[in-house]
Amino acid sequence: MQEFSDHPLRHDLAHELHARPFPAIAYGSQAALLALKTPSNAAARDRDADRAHLITLLDRHGAQHPRPDATHFSGQIGRYQLKWEQHTEFVTYMVHGPGLSDRPFDPAIWDVFPEDWLAQTTGLRVTSAHFRISDAVADDTEIPPALRNWFEPESLAVSRVLDDNAVLASDFRIDPAGHMRFAIFPRPATDQSRIGRIVQRLAEIETYKTMAMLGFPRARDLNARMAEIDSGLSALLADMSGKQSAPEVQLDRLLGYATDLENLMSRASFRFGATGAYEAIVQQRIEVLREERFEGRQTFAEFMLRRFDPAMRTVKSTERRLQSMTDRAFRAGELLRTKVEVDRSAQNQALLESMDRRAALQLRLQETVEGLSVVAISYYAVNLLAYLLAPVGAAVGVEKPWIAAALVLPVVIGVALTTRRIRKTVH
Repeated sequence: MQEFSDHPLRHDLAHELHARPFPAIAYGSQAALLALKTPSNAAARDRDADRAHLITLLDRHGAQHPRPDATHFSGQIGRYQLKWEQHTEFVTYMVHGPGLSDRPFDPAIWDVFPEDWLAQTTGLRVTSAHFRISDAVADDTEIPPALRNWFEPESLAVSRVLDDNAVLASDFRIDPAGHMRFAIFPRPATDQSRIGRIVQRLAEIETYKTMAMLGFPRARDLNARMAEIDSGLSALLADMSGKQSAPEVQLDRLLGYATDLENLMSRASFRFGATGAYEAIVQQRIEVLREERFEGRQTFAEFMLRRFDPAMRTVKSTERRLQSMTDRAFRAGELLRTKVEVDRSAQNQALLESMDRRAALQLRLQETVEGLSVVAISYYAVNLLAYLLAPVGAAVGVEKPWIAAALVLPVVIGVALTTRRIRKTVH
């Protein structure tokens, strides 16, 4: 048998695919979902604190502990089954167990989360949901009266799912107990694993819908500031066209707008990216339910189309607008830098022309000085030579003025040639 060298993470990655199985939930059961998120203004999320909080709950019920590095856990706590999952931004607790009381959505199941334990959590509740799984329903006539009593008709969404294996209903409103309500009416042939998958899908739809909606208030806040920046940026571009302000002043204003836009982009990029990812998960989870209309009611997909999608489109529009304004400021900066460089080049050209004129004047002055220096040097040279040759002239009967007159022309020519040779050697 051949032996292969396995990657150290091969088995962990394979086990991860099977680490979060769907729960098996029977007819006549209840389930409760609690999602907690660290506040945005808090320090970095402490995952060890999340596990410690879970262990505190398990100790209350004498249940076994998860692995030290676990990001998910399933186990029995009292009469309920607990499923705990740790996500990037939040952590979820879901409990389920058999038994329905005469009171619909009986809050007794929430007693599994003690009040003092809830007070110790490091996160805030982003959503909680109560699921009521009725006994097997073969006749649809039992369903409408329950819907009228349990939900608000204006926002009620009802649909048959998974080839009519169950009927789902919710109005996506927070009830007096502070929870979302979901009713599940399974058919007699629907097994427990399928009911568990339905509950899990609904829990994911509710959780990711809420997390996606966190991007909407952020987009609304950004739009007000972006409107101010957009107005200032438009005025700046008009000023650049009219040349009313100095380029340095325009550049300083533009840098201020660009800095503000970059700050907005850095603060919003993660939330907008997460919103897009959560929205995709919500749409995918609804799609896999394979909804069919129930007695003319709106489906979950139609509810999301009317209530959820407009908020998501606002977030996407704000993200595109922010990116567009950032690009616009960058292009304006490029134009302004080009304008400044052109003006600076013109100034440098004028400076070089001025330097050329000064150099030409200095050269003519230097040539004038050189001419005068030739005369001065020749004068002294003639006098020196005249004194030197005076005794010789007296011996031959030639007077000193005649000697000096004879020396003037050759001395001047010699001095001029010597000066010219020196200037050529220097240049």
